[in-house]
Amino acid sequence: MHLTQRDLKRLCYIILSAFLYSVSMQVFVNSGNLFPGGFAGLSLLITRSLSKFANIELSFSVVYIILNVFPTLLVYKYIGHRFTIFSIIQILLVSLFTFILPHYQLTSDPLLIAVFGGLLSGLGISIALRHGASSGGTDFLAIFFANKLKRPTWNYVFVASAVVILFAGFLFGWN
Repeated sequence: MHLTQRDLKRLCYIILSAFLYSVSMQVFVNSGNLFPGGFAGLSLLITRSLSKFANIELSFSVVYIILNVFPTLLVYKYIGHRFTIFSIIQILLVSLFTFILPHYQLTSDPLLIAVFGGLLSGLGISIALRHGASSGGTDFLAIFFANKLKRPTWNYVFVASAVVILFAGFLFGWN
């Protein structure tokens, strides 16, 4: 793949996007013991469940990458190579940044943590989408199935995210 000046600009936005999303994960989600939707929430659910119930410590980053392998392979052929490659960069950078950034707690108020964490992660994801990439996971699946079925699939993504959050609430408390 030949990198153009536009691709380098896109790469800068992807780096910013991944950094903002990772800061949201470390400062708000992890410090508040919250669960986001999507594959990030599923990754946290898996790592926290393994830690609590099986005494197995796995890194969020490793689980996040593993969960994204299948959807990435699925969409590579259907969505476009550049979009998929920049999305892989996004996924890898989120994994790297969440691994190296420390947990930092600004507040213990769950409402403030949820609101500002949601705003920051939403900003990070929207920067990626606006500049030709995705955070992978459920975005990839929704785009793939929307193209295949010729109808919107975001409601299914919403339901899947709600299920992850319900399991997290059941296992770790409703706060």
